[in-house]
Amino acid sequence: MGLYPEIEPYDHGMLDVGDGNRVHWETSGNPRGKPAVVLHGGPGSRTSPNLRRYFDPAAYRIVLLDQRGAGRSTPPASDHGTDMSVNTTAHLMADLERLRAHLGIERWLVWGVSWGSVLGLRYAQTHPGVVSELVLTGVATGSDAEVALLTRGLGKIFPEAYARFLAGLPADELGGNPAAAYNRLLESPDAAVRERAARAWTDWETATIPAPPRSVARFEDPDFRFGFARTVTHYWGNDHFLGDGNDEGVVLRDAHLLKGIPGTLVQGSLDFGNLLGIVWRLHHAWPDSDLVIVDEAGHDAGAIGDDALVAATDRYARTEA
Repeated sequence: MGLYPEIEPYDHGMLDVGDGNRVHWETSGNPRGKPAVVLHGGPGSRTSPNLRRYFDPAAYRIVLLDQRGAGRSTPPASDHGTDMSVNTTAHLMADLERLRAHLGIERWLVWGVSWGSVLGLRYAQTHPGVVSELVLTGVATGSDAEVALLTRGLGKIFPEAYARFLAGLPADELGGNPAAAYNRLLESPDAAVRERAARAWTDWETATIPAPPRSVARFEDPDFRFGFARTVTHYWGNDHFLGDGNDEGVVLRDAHLLKGIPGTLVQGSLDFGNLLGIVWRLHHAWPDSDLVIVDEAGHDAGAIGDDALVAATDRYARTEA
């Protein structure tokens, strides 16, 4: 099956969402097609032209946006002067509502990857009337247990890389939340401290993909590296701004609120998030969902996962928005 051919946007803009923030958005495909919005990962990554290709351009009005502080949105998280207190899950969901109203869309399919799946799930739970379907991959729910796994539990699988990761922290920070500790370093007034922390954080991220340290090209851009690390640790160190003190997390707790919203979950069997059974538990708590497990694939479910994602959007294209 494969992805659809590359296309270019027919419209784009910068939307003022308040707090001094402007969010970059674009639309492609059929202006009269079924609306779909794409939520990128991170938090703090950016959108990609390749994400347009999961949709039939004759059937969909495809909306991509860079979330607050990311990509072409302003001000960037890579600017140390940017106020991160107004970059939370609640702010991002409000931005989606502003963009939906700006584009005159009543309901839209929500497509999310990794952190985008967390955001998409919580958005659907709190705004069910505007979400027609969910298509999610590299699924996560933003729970404390997932953060603990990624910042502590995986140290037993990648001990050498984890030792380097911990070596970047002050001795008195080793017993707490590594994401919160790294975020404090990334907010340091000392630029050298911030740069060392950003490099140590992204080296750990690439080690757990897994990939050799520093092998991901985007992390070689110092602006992207700092903005990404700063945003991820800002969210991971603050319960994704979803926290209620529940280790399982609010997204799984509130899975019943997804009732009536069809969804497709596409997950690699070797994605480390599966160690907690998160996707299986979400699927079984959400009867309107389909779960596609791709054998021998990781967080990126690969070509087979791409086929499953395209099959899902093709199927949903035949239903009313």
